[in-house]
Amino acid sequence: MTIRVRTVVPQDESQWTALFAGYRSFYELPEDRRAVGATWEWIVRGAHGLTGLVATDDDGNLLGIANLRRFARPSTATLGLYLDDLFTAPAARGSGVANALLREASSIAANEGASVVRWITAPDNEAARHVYDDVATATPWVTYDMKPGLRPEV
Repeated sequence: MTIRVRTVVPQDESQWTALFAGYRSFYELPEDRRAVGATWEWIVRGAHGLTGLVATDDDGNLLGIANLRRFARPSTATLGLYLDDLFTAPAARGSGVANALLREASSIAANEGASVVRWITAPDNEAARHVYDDVATATPWVTYDMKPGLRPEV
């Protein structure tokens, strides 16, 4: 099987939606058709600097997805490419889909002059980390999330 990676096109919607729902389920996010639909619209319109990639088989079936966005890096005065979501269909795992998507993300970053491709994953996602460790370096940084609207203490 040959794996091809290309940019998302509108005709991918139903297969992409199923894969993105699988991604959300893998990370135990609740089913949310609104979020899936909004993300799809952002990607096909290129809103918020988003680009969607898909990996396909010889028949054009989607095997995996990667959602990317650009971000500014003020400390280096450069731009980076952030990989928000990467998912391989369970039946295609171990076939090189994730690696193909990561290499295409790296190629896009190089072509755009980006200084880094960055992403996060769950610490216990050992299968993914095995793939990631072959193409990238895990960082020592800890990620925090803060809810909007936190008021300063007086």
